Amino acid sequence: MNPSRHRRLGVTAIAGLVLLTGCGAQVREDPAAAPSTVVERCAEPVPYPRPARTVTYEAGSTDKLLVLGLADAIRGYVMPPANPPVTESPYADQYARLELLSTDLLNRELVVDAGADMVVAGWRSGFSDERGITPELLDGLGIQSFMHTETCFNYPGFPEQVPPLEALYSDLDRLGRIYGVPDRARDVIASYRARVAAVEQAVPADRARPGVFVYDSGTDRPRSAGSQVPPTDLLRIAGAENIFGDTPSRWNEVTWEAVVDRQPQAIVIVDYGDRSAEEKIQFLRSLPQLQGVPAIRDDRFFVLDYNEAISGPRNIDGAEKLGAWVRSLPPTS
Repeated sequence: MNPSRHRRLGVTAIAGLVLLTGCGAQVREDPAAAPSTVVERCAEPVPYPRPARTVTYEAGSTDKLLVLGLADAIRGYVMPPANPPVTESPYADQYARLELLSTDLLNRELVVDAGADMVVAGWRSGFSDERGITPELLDGLGIQSFMHTETCFNYPGFPEQVPPLEALYSDLDRLGRIYGVPDRARDVIASYRARVAAVEQAVPADRARPGVFVYDSGTDRPRSAGSQVPPTDLLRIAGAENIFGDTPSRWNEVTWEAVVDRQPQAIVIVDYGDRSAEEKIQFLRSLPQLQGVPAIRDDRFFVLDYNEAISGPRNIDGAEKLGAWVRSLPPTS
């Protein structure tokens, strides 16, 4: 991909688009004629007219708009079935007033049929070359897009590497500017920073940080968290350490041998998918190769909700819960 190519200028392509209605022809307003705010999409500066019909993918995207008071700007949301039900969300009342557009993966037809003027998702977490829905393609259709900064780590042409929690704050700031609520965004970010600081301040200064294995999924080879996803930051804030936090990646496959070599004192289970958290725990307990691992021997497990593990406002809840749990663990020898 050529970074010098101005893909974002595709928004002007709809200037002359005519929508046929039963009463005749209606010309859709040209977004390029409206005032725009230039905001980074990963590392690419993009001019954004203010969106009004946003399609969001998964709860991380939707929650970011809801905490900014932008429910009225959401056309609808897409929620694959592996996600926890929105009825369990702290924003359940607001979700009840939104339209669930699909329980499938994000795709171009869905976005076009919804009449979206904006899509909020992540790179390889919603947007995908393989499925034919990318920011570049949407630019050509005159549909804006915003990507979670946390997922920009390996975005072709415009990568951006930011610590996961800072990426959350960056997203809220950028979305606040795009949707015209920058003051609200600043207030939310300040409140989150204060809550995170309180968790960090509660960590005993003289206590060794326990090593923690983050188990996402996988049987033959476990899938775990690298340096570029929220659980690594949440554990650090809580006073612990991700045993694979030195791996420069997002979610990736490791080996059981590597888990054993790093001797985690505790295990965090990411709760989502076809297997329940308890089923994942029982599976780990049953593995012969893990029987000598301190986390298994001492039965130290913590269940992290999926939406506390992906980029979104609930990361802060996850940090607070993890902080209390880590402080409850016996000191490591």
